[in-house]
Amino acid sequence: MEHPLEENLWPDHADILGMDEAGRGPICGPLVVAGVIFEAGYTNDNINDSKKLSEKKREALFCQIQQDAKAYWIEFVFERQIDKENIYRATQNRMDWIAQQAQAQYVLTDAMPLNSCSNFEAVVKGDQKSISIAAASILAKVSRDRYMKVLDHFYPQYGLAKHKGYPTKAHLQAIGEYGVQDFYRRSYGPVQKVIEQQELEKQQEEINDFQQLSLLD
Repeated sequence: MEHPLEENLWPDHADILGMDEAGRGPICGPLVVAGVIFEAGYTNDNINDSKKLSEKKREALFCQIQQDAKAYWIEFVFERQIDKENIYRATQNRMDWIAQQAQAQYVLTDAMPLNSCSNFEAVVKGDQKSISIAAASILAKVSRDRYMKVLDHFYPQYGLAKHKGYPTKAHLQAIGEYGVQDFYRRSYGPVQKVIEQQELEKQQEEINDFQQLSLLD
């Protein structure tokens, strides 16, 4: 990334924490929040918004970032917590937690306001402007993608390795056929719809069974 946002901040703030997340949109699997601090003046032209990089490049940079970073954090927030807090609050709370652990002089997030910091900036499209946020986006996405591939090994019928939990047509069809597992976010509309449909079908089956027993009597 050329001329990142940090260039104008490093002269006054030696430790700058950049944070981003992966997994707000999927209907299953964890949310992953990451934070990165680089030494002042750090450069790496290959680091960019994780969504603009190939999987191969993200994997290579995942290792590079961990080697080069002054400090980094990778935090998982699982489905029950997401359902309890809602995805926005879960993201914000975990970023606040990382910021408290880091005690950085300045904090940058990808458009997420924080409650725990006085010196911070919520940057719109921050993963395209800040090398620290972009690095955090790579750590978060690679970590989550790896987790979903492991989950896919145990539940191959859902196609998790392919769509990573996003509500594609094939994914929604799979949920309808195989049911809602514990790793689904039950507060999400598409999942609620499947659960409601399955409950209606179960009720109808019970009614049919009762009617058949009544005919036998």
